[in-house]
Amino acid sequence: MLILQTVGELKEWVRKTKQAGHSIGLVPTMGFLHEGHLSLVEKAKAENDQVVMSIFVNPAQFGPNEDFDRYPRNLERDQQLAEGAGTDVIFAPSVEEMYPRESQIKISAGKQADVLCGAKRPGHFDGVLKVVSKLFHLTEADLAYFGQKDAQQLAIIESLVEDFNFPMAIRRGKTVREEDALAKSSRNVYLSPAERNEAPHLIKALEMGKILFLQGKDPIESMTAYLTEHTSGKIDYIELLDYPTLTAEIQHNAILALAVQFEKARLIDNIIFNPKEN
Repeated sequence: MLILQTVGELKEWVRKTKQAGHSIGLVPTMGFLHEGHLSLVEKAKAENDQVVMSIFVNPAQFGPNEDFDRYPRNLERDQQLAEGAGTDVIFAPSVEEMYPRESQIKISAGKQADVLCGAKRPGHFDGVLKVVSKLFHLTEADLAYFGQKDAQQLAIIESLVEDFNFPMAIRRGKTVREEDALAKSSRNVYLSPAERNEAPHLIKALEMGKILFLQGKDPIESMTAYLTEHTSGKIDYIELLDYPTLTAEIQHNAILALAVQFEKARLIDNIIFNPKEN
């Protein structure tokens, strides 16, 4: 497995790989890998000749009071896990390498960023689009892989690729969960033992809400009461929207999503389903 840290090294590797006629799959990450990331690598390995994983904690998507400096990092551990899953190349640049100057061009995520996590994190998804656009160009990936746990991010990136005719496609990976159904997340390490015991109630609330919605009821009030009773976290939002448009009128698939702020970790989770098939 190669470990590349500069744009020049990556571009040279891409040039040789493309000349050899090989396809490239990209798995963008911020590191501190877990089984969710590795499942994306396995999916990419099955569909591409070469798999590139980026490991870069992107400052452009963190607000001034968010946890950029505290975000967990362990590159040596990540390298071992990535190689074990079949990654061919890790691209692990510094901030200075990715952003050598202040950007003159801005990318706006649009209306899809005005709900869910984006409603209280202005500029967050602009920063996501900034870094993935650079990674798409640098790797010249044929396919890029993102997990459904970050469903709003996934929807916005799909819109980017479609709206700007990126010569590639996005592949969705299912949310990977712990044995008690808590969604895998790098931020789970910040939960206290008591909070960790409470956290599986997030998916239970979502499953309950889905049943209520399919029964023709508004699930939000019941989900709010359930989470208030079973967790010590503060509910950030519970929303029911169309997916992937993230608009209020559900036309095909629905997303029921929530975010809960615990003392040192903000957890998100969601269920995506087709109401007509249930």
